[in-house]
Amino acid sequence: MTHSFPLTRRRLLGAGTAALGAAAIWPGLAGRSRAQTQVALQLSWLHSAQFAGSYIAQDRGLWSEQGLAVSLLPGGPNAPVEPPVVSGAALIGISAADYTAAAVEQGAPFRILGVAMQKNPFVIASLPANPVNTPADLVGKRIGMALANTPVLQALCTLNNVDINAITIVPTQYSAQPLLAGEVDCLLCWEIDLPVAMEVQGIASVTMLMGDFGYALHSQTYIATLDSLANRRAELVALMRGEVRGWQAFREDTDAAADLTLRLFPDAGLDAATQRLQAARQVPLMFSALTDASGFGWWTDETVAANIETLALLGRTVTPDLWDRSILEEVHGA
Repeated sequence: MTHSFPLTRRRLLGAGTAALGAAAIWPGLAGRSRAQTQVALQLSWLHSAQFAGSYIAQDRGLWSEQGLAVSLLPGGPNAPVEPPVVSGAALIGISAADYTAAAVEQGAPFRILGVAMQKNPFVIASLPANPVNTPADLVGKRIGMALANTPVLQALCTLNNVDINAITIVPTQYSAQPLLAGEVDCLLCWEIDLPVAMEVQGIASVTMLMGDFGYALHSQTYIATLDSLANRRAELVALMRGEVRGWQAFREDTDAAADLTLRLFPDAGLDAATQRLQAARQVPLMFSALTDASGFGWWTDETVAANIETLALLGRTVTPDLWDRSILEEVHGA
């Protein structure tokens, strides 16, 4: 089945069978006096500082003190999030509203429990000599992107009254090289990867965050099944409580969070400068006046309504009950 939802890094190389094998429990959890319930959190991509709040929760025992032994299952091009959550191999998965909506349309019994990225990480990246500061600046430009992301660009254009036919779409691999070589004028990418890679190389870029121009789509969202909501609420609350505390600690010291990532995954080919910059750039995506007032992961009826509007432009029809705030309400004591 062909999907029209965005091709983020999880889908760049195509989806395959999920890796459902149990991951090893981190050292340090063994021997604790309290009985541990083993659960898994399915990440949406390969290990990196993108998930450092979860690493902090695990490293500091924020889950184990609540009776959970949490395995962190890496995602990747051949490890989609949804299958292990449906099968029960993972209690919670980190997904995005568009993928969840597509899965629900196919019968998956998901609910979104929390929203880690308050702003969608999609940006239009360009160079200072030829910047794209607003959607109107795209007119007459060559944009490098995966063709599967055309609905994303179309949604941005529709929201901002820009004629997509006035933009030249150039199919490219997920790399900054076409921009640096002058083959395109801008790139559709994530704020926390290609622009970060350029900055680490000493190359300045201009990033236009699509979320600032109406592209409201919750990303890095926590999903669980209706069955888990009905029968495993205590575990969901405990896992999300650890996540909340881990990400609060991440915000307080992003360099330490990046350094922890490097220590835990020394063979993952991660670069210290890149991880530190990526972690720092995540903060304004994940924290806002709303989270300051109501807690990490929160959303409102208004933000859900904006998501529903964007999802409709992507060809997805959802209702507000896709989002279930009851777990977060218990976590935050609302």
